[in-house]
Amino acid sequence: MQTMRKGRFYPMWLAGLLLILAAGWAQAGGFKVTDTSGKTHTLAGYKGKWVLVNYWATWCPPCLEEIPDLIELHGNKKNNLVVIGVAMDYRNAKQVTDFAEGLMVDYPIVLGNSQVVGQIGPVQGLPTTYLYNPEGKMVAQQVGMITREAVESYIASKTARPKK
Repeated sequence: MQTMRKGRFYPMWLAGLLLILAAGWAQAGGFKVTDTSGKTHTLAGYKGKWVLVNYWATWCPPCLEEIPDLIELHGNKKNNLVVIGVAMDYRNAKQVTDFAEGLMVDYPIVLGNSQVVGQIGPVQGLPTTYLYNPEGKMVAQQVGMITREAVESYIASKTARPKK
């Protein structure tokens, strides 16, 4: 019995280590993805801005619920933030683009695949969101729904200057 337990643990441990290494590599190297309009987005290209990457799916109720907040975040130029949506678990590109257009999504949408996930970070559930600071460092991650208020509050807490 002891050997069986160790045998089961080893693959889980190895998978966890690979995820940690992949996340570290993604953070160090940034990302380069192409949206559904054909425009390339790189983390380095957004230096000086906050970058929020959101994994979502058309069938995911919490994903759909947070889209209006993501549209507001992306549209509010005062917060110095860019939103990139990464559609996962889709049938075809047209399904995703039609769906996004129907919701008036104005931020870039990338069709997710293993290469995109390998550059940004693992999808532990939908929605999953990664936040990069203006220096390009991943500073926050959340599995589950996010809100505009929570993101703005987090950014404000990190950019507030200490009082003299």
